[in-house]
Amino acid sequence: MRGILSAILVLAAGTALAQAPAAPPLPAVPPQGAGTDLSFDMAVLQGLDKVTARVVTVEAPVGAPVHFGNLEIIVRACKKRRPEDQPESAAFLDIWELRKDQPAAGLFRGWMFASSPALSAMEHPVYDIWVLDCRPKAR
Repeated sequence: MRGILSAILVLAAGTALAQAPAAPPLPAVPPQGAGTDLSFDMAVLQGLDKVTARVVTVEAPVGAPVHFGNLEIIVRACKKRRPEDQPESAAFLDIWELRKDQPAAGLFRGWMFASSPALSAMEHPVYDIWVLDCRPKAR
């Protein structure tokens, strides 16, 4: 009796495997451009002066210094995900505080993300800076 049940189970399993559709083969090479972010030459930043409650939108070209209050900001890179991916813009920033008769003091160096400004924030008692977007430079 045990031998008959084993034979039936083996036959049933073989039939189920034979009827299962074959999995499609995995592509050998990912589609062109898949998983790569788009690079832009302009970052759109927003700054808050905590003393005056003034909010300013700053368009910062990659590689060129821009100023907000006594801060100097240089955008080193600005990247955005492809339209078919989940939206995200990120910029690599160098931020210094300029003081009269003193060398510039480095405040922040790193990536800031538009969707999570608190993830990598600049600590300063007077100013806040965050990334809004990346876009091409107006021609």
